[in-house]
Amino acid sequence: MNWITTSRIIRTQSFPLGIALLVPLLAFPAMATLGGEAASIQQDASHFKAQIRMTQKQAYVVHEMQTAGGATVREYVSSSGKVFGVAWEGPVIPDLQQVLGSYFARFQATAQSRRRIYGPLVIHEAGLVLESTGHMTAYRGTAYIPEMLPEGVHSDAIQ
Repeated sequence: MNWITTSRIIRTQSFPLGIALLVPLLAFPAMATLGGEAASIQQDASHFKAQIRMTQKQAYVVHEMQTAGGATVREYVSSSGKVFGVAWEGPVIPDLQQVLGSYFARFQATAQSRRRIYGPLVIHEAGLVLESTGHMTAYRGTAYIPEMLPEGVHSDAIQ
């Protein structure tokens, strides 16, 4: 065997190994994200390197975090312990994959299909309402699951 053949064997044998090592990284569960459990909000705070400030409302609790980048993220948690809404604002857009969790792929696909340079992104679909707007240093957005809104809570509460 010459060095070219040996090199090809090593590369082709290490390729499956590389994929096998990456798959578990892709399988990590989402943190306390839209539609997720409130019990893991602390993991979001850790991800954002933030402190949590909680505010009790009549039918829900707001968990507010200030990210290291200066954005404020609010997660709205029902009495059943589910995150029914999220909101963000600040000089940077927070990690929306973290914030939206399993809804991120839907957000991304819709955003790409409605690709525009300027203007807000508005998604009003069954199971997801999302509005995102802003410009450099002033971004804001909200997302919620209409079916998960606690009784008596209007979508305007998510801000």
